[in-house]
Amino acid sequence: MRPPSSTLSLFDDPPNGGHVTAFREAFAAWLANQQRVGSLRRPDAAEVYQAMWDSFSSWCLGQAPTVTLDTLVLADLQTFQAARFGRKTSDLSLSPRYALRLMRLIDRVLRDHAARTDAKPNTAATDWIAANPEVRYADAARQDPLPEYLAVMEARQLIAYLSAARPRPGRSRDALPSMPWQEVRNRASVALQLGAGLTPGDVRALPLNSPVVQGGRIRERPWKLQVPGNGTSQPRETPIAPWAAELLQHWLDVRKEARIAGEFLFPSTRTGKQWLHASQYLCARRVLEEAGVESREGGSFRLRHTFAVRQLRRGTPPEQVARWLGVEPAEMKRYERVLPAVIEVV
Repeated sequence: MRPPSSTLSLFDDPPNGGHVTAFREAFAAWLANQQRVGSLRRPDAAEVYQAMWDSFSSWCLGQAPTVTLDTLVLADLQTFQAARFGRKTSDLSLSPRYALRLMRLIDRVLRDHAARTDAKPNTAATDWIAANPEVRYADAARQDPLPEYLAVMEARQLIAYLSAARPRPGRSRDALPSMPWQEVRNRASVALQLGAGLTPGDVRALPLNSPVVQGGRIRERPWKLQVPGNGTSQPRETPIAPWAAELLQHWLDVRKEARIAGEFLFPSTRTGKQWLHASQYLCARRVLEEAGVESREGGSFRLRHTFAVRQLRRGTPPEQVARWLGVEPAEMKRYERVLPAVIEVV
């Protein structure tokens, strides 16, 4: 049992300030090291690991007393996992494979932190894996996990929910329920992950002029996006599904009417500030939850995988889909293992 925390003066510094920094710096240092040695090249993987670490560190910092990188023990991780069962979140750790992936991440960050600070390694995560054999052997059969994608009914359900934010054909916008501009932004951004194969990082980086209208089949409606490069991938173009294009056009109208400034397609504020990772992640998660979509490993990246599977199922050459996604053609082989099982993808 941990000793009770001491009473703090009203004028003392926030007790968790240094711990917040420690968690943030430990992950940033580990990530930088992985990218430097070439072990973590894909930006979408870095995004997922960041979300996983943020979820873990938020739980630690929310405990009383605070669980730190040095005081973390096996019992804390048992409590952390137990607290997550039954929750409906986009990073839900119910599957053994996800739990194993999370614990390995925690272990690697802790060991990297110990090496940098010349401290004794914290083996809490290793101990947890050893104490949970159903998790320890979760990926023994296959080291390369299958891409997670939405089932047909899930995709249809999500599309219906997202599309409810825009006017129906032949109907006035006055018939729409009152909706804050942030909600329209959230749904439109999720629509582009599913309907154009974007990553969360792509969503946050898109400039206002990225939608392409000229050359489309329907006048004044975007039909593709120009996605800027991000240091690890080249600039690219990707098509937009018609239903997502309609929602994007509605967002552009709402954005203009709300007089939202800035050069980002999906800013975080009226003044045009860029959408931060944590905020965009939480907004996307909330959209999925409110749409009633079952949350599983991979979070909103399942939307991007659904886009890829849909295009491949329609007969689009893998090389073309790779160009739309901004990845190397070799990465498309991971979808070959799920395509034979796909009967229909929305």
